[in-house]
Amino acid sequence: MAGLPLSFAEPMLLLGLLSLPALWWLLRVMPPRPRRIEFPPTRLLFDIQPREETPSRTPWWLTLLRLLAAALVIFAAAGPIWNPQTGLASSKAPLVILLDDGWSSASSWDARIRAADELIANAENDRRGVALVPLSESARDITLMPAGTARVALRQFAPKPYSIDRVDTLPAIDRFLKATGDAEIAWLSDGVDTGRGAEFTEGLGKLVENRTLTIYEGGAPSAQALVAAENAAAKMTVKVLRTETGITSGTVRALDAKGSPIGEARYSFAPQDRETEASFDLPVELRNDIARLEIAGERSAGAVQLLDKRWRRRAVGVVSGATNDTAQPLLASTFYLSRALSPFADVRLGDRGAPQQAIAQFLDQRLPMIVMADVGTLSPEIRERLNAWIDQGGVLVRFAGPRLAQADDDLVPVKLRRGGRVLGGSLTWEKPQHLASFTADGPFAGLAVPKDITVSRQVLAEPDAVLATKSWASLEDGTPLVTGEHRGKGVVSLFHVGADSRWSDLPMSGTFVEMLRRLVDMSGYTSKPGAGVAGEAKAETVAPLRTLDGFGAFGPPPSTAKPMPADYRDRATLDHPPGLYGPADAPIAVNTLATADRIAPLDTSALRARRASYTNAEPRDLRGILLSSALGLFLLDAIVVAMLGAGLAALWRRRAAPAALALAFLLASMAPSTTRAENSDDFAMKAVSQTRLAYVVTGNADVDSIVKAGMSGLTLFLAQRTALEAGDPVGVDPARDELAFFPLIYWPIVPGAPKPPQDAINKIDAYMKQGGTVLFDTRDAVEAPPGDNSGSQTPGMQALREILSSLDVPELEPVPREHVLTKTFYLLRDFPGRFTSGQTWVETLPREDDDEAAQRPARGGDGVSPIIITSNDLAGAWAIRPDGQAMLPLTPGEPRQREFAFRAGVNIVMYTLTGNYKADQVHAPALIERLGQ
Repeated sequence: MAGLPLSFAEPMLLLGLLSLPALWWLLRVMPPRPRRIEFPPTRLLFDIQPREETPSRTPWWLTLLRLLAAALVIFAAAGPIWNPQTGLASSKAPLVILLDDGWSSASSWDARIRAADELIANAENDRRGVALVPLSESARDITLMPAGTARVALRQFAPKPYSIDRVDTLPAIDRFLKATGDAEIAWLSDGVDTGRGAEFTEGLGKLVENRTLTIYEGGAPSAQALVAAENAAAKMTVKVLRTETGITSGTVRALDAKGSPIGEARYSFAPQDRETEASFDLPVELRNDIARLEIAGERSAGAVQLLDKRWRRRAVGVVSGATNDTAQPLLASTFYLSRALSPFADVRLGDRGAPQQAIAQFLDQRLPMIVMADVGTLSPEIRERLNAWIDQGGVLVRFAGPRLAQADDDLVPVKLRRGGRVLGGSLTWEKPQHLASFTADGPFAGLAVPKDITVSRQVLAEPDAVLATKSWASLEDGTPLVTGEHRGKGVVSLFHVGADSRWSDLPMSGTFVEMLRRLVDMSGYTSKPGAGVAGEAKAETVAPLRTLDGFGAFGPPPSTAKPMPADYRDRATLDHPPGLYGPADAPIAVNTLATADRIAPLDTSALRARRASYTNAEPRDLRGILLSSALGLFLLDAIVVAMLGAGLAALWRRRAAPAALALAFLLASMAPSTTRAENSDDFAMKAVSQTRLAYVVTGNADVDSIVKAGMSGLTLFLAQRTALEAGDPVGVDPARDELAFFPLIYWPIVPGAPKPPQDAINKIDAYMKQGGTVLFDTRDAVEAPPGDNSGSQTPGMQALREILSSLDVPELEPVPREHVLTKTFYLLRDFPGRFTSGQTWVETLPREDDDEAAQRPARGGDGVSPIIITSNDLAGAWAIRPDGQAMLPLTPGEPRQREFAFRAGVNIVMYTLTGNYKADQVHAPALIERLGQ
């Protein structure tokens, strides 16, 4: 039907609705109701009336009831289907599925996979071959495969965390179509044009001439992205991009390096705008801790903006030794420095009181960087404090001037000559000098050398053997313009010219701003001698540390990731996926989109193709509901006729008819519902009829469906490999259901979910104390920061801590190698799930120091551990679809990882059922010897 997701298997049967007027005419008449007549013999002849009786009319509401029942039967016979399949028509030509799999497809990835599954199922019914073409892999060979193989291959795909170029795949598609001949093509588009979209649609249109093309677009969540984060003077801002105008508002969350929330910012779009701005009005100290910005509820790498030290806004103290700042503020060195630093730093001027007082104040405030312009002699106390501050990581930048030229100060990187070199003076130049070069291992490496900057006066350095190694910028005559050195953890730098325009025009150039930016980047970080750009290692490239997947989650770098230049500033690519690169203490962030990137809706109107929409609901056959409703109406009609024939018509018409009819309609509408309450006795009978595994129902539909499939998969594996033939797993609510029936309860942790009520916590505590085992799975091992093997900083582990804070949990330890859990059924070294990097924790075993205990093959303690904690997402690895295929991919996806995940589940179940009997293997030699006697 137009405008509705409804179709009919036999639409011609709807012509039966034309018979409803005839039914109305036939149903108007009903036999007259029998009359009650007094029958005394003497009045027999007087009461007989010889007139002709006519039938009475059927009530209009009863006729309407019957017509409604007849219409429901006609609709049911036509085979109505809600959300019908919108795949390709039946054909014998092979099916080619073009799959957008860039970052912009992640938000609608589930809908895209469901649509591809539907297409593959249709092709399987028609016995057609299927070719899968991910548009991110231009070098991939396109081959036809059976539908079952294509379904397995489809599960191996995942959205890429970078923008894809669809045009690169056109040659491969052209070669395949020429070799195949006739083919039907389905393009599962994400509707986003990140560049060259018109070129791709034009090229695709030429390739699919005389072929059937279906484009899937719409009906799924559209992509949003973050770009151009800026830590401005008063707030941090970030641009939010969208492709469709249906999204009107949202929230951007700010997280620190550990994943803890720092703040949230709301944003809203104007009706026709495709970009807006979210701002965080936070103190600069909090803004500097932001390491990740993300759109709440959005699952894509483009919706994440990673921030490194380049986005930190540092506080810089500026002190001037000059006395004419107040008289000529627009010519003072503080004016030039404030203008140059303000775009990327919070400038604090020490313009009141003596310079030494301002320096002491800045040291008390623990500023990471101090700039001193023409500050000469300092007191021994201030010099001592400055030296200690530099050793702890402070950055001191000094500018020359008359006072510095006459001072004898050791807070400079090189030894200076007394006096200065002046144009026309004793150490004269014939003409002003130009800037010659920046050293390759200094902080200014990579900056363009300007040719328009001239220097007319400078403070000279005494030549020595190390002067060249400390020179970061030099003039054409070889004398240094900027020198610097590392002291302890900090840096001391000197500009051999003034910070105003009297000695040089450098302060009036853009290069001056970039040089100060590089120096500010060095502040607040541990720097070592020999460091290069911005305190980074001297190496020209940095290796990937952690990268984002297409859904915006951190994980280990893929095999395709390569080291990148330390000054890389572009968008993410296949070789350089988004994430963090370099050392863990000062990583460099690479984001999916560059600052200037924008997204737009993909225009496919020029293509001659069928249009289909992604659907988020499965097709539903409505025949059962309609037939049940019709049956209820027929029963209601029979009841009404019986009541009318029994002489209760008057009472029915006066009072009871409206109420009874309303009640009947209510019962009829509730008849098709399959929801029913299960009392405690039925639950207990079901739980004790067979040994069953249980899992906690979290209320999150996606998590619960995966966990249910995982527990079912483990139950099937147990039946295949062991003597245990358990029943179907049972979902439980700890606050409502009895838990004593189950030997093992699997509890998936959902970050952000409300903490269970105290009654549920008390029941779990009693369950564990009475011999039950609870397996807590935070399912986020891949999100653990580097070096955090325990995963204690992940959102899932923090949510678990909230739950365990009210439980009497024993002391825990990672599963030792000699624990009986590693030998219960299979010999295991670890307990992998979807992930392999997480640890598994159990109750701490009692320590045994005797020699006999050291020789035991297994130790199990006094009983079964009441609690097991993991983060490897065991249920995700166990989850099996109805067709026998795995539901979720694995990370890193080693060949036998899923098999070992099932083996880990078998060991856990056998451990909870049989206890620590394996630990008694220590007695095996004695028993064998006794049997031999």
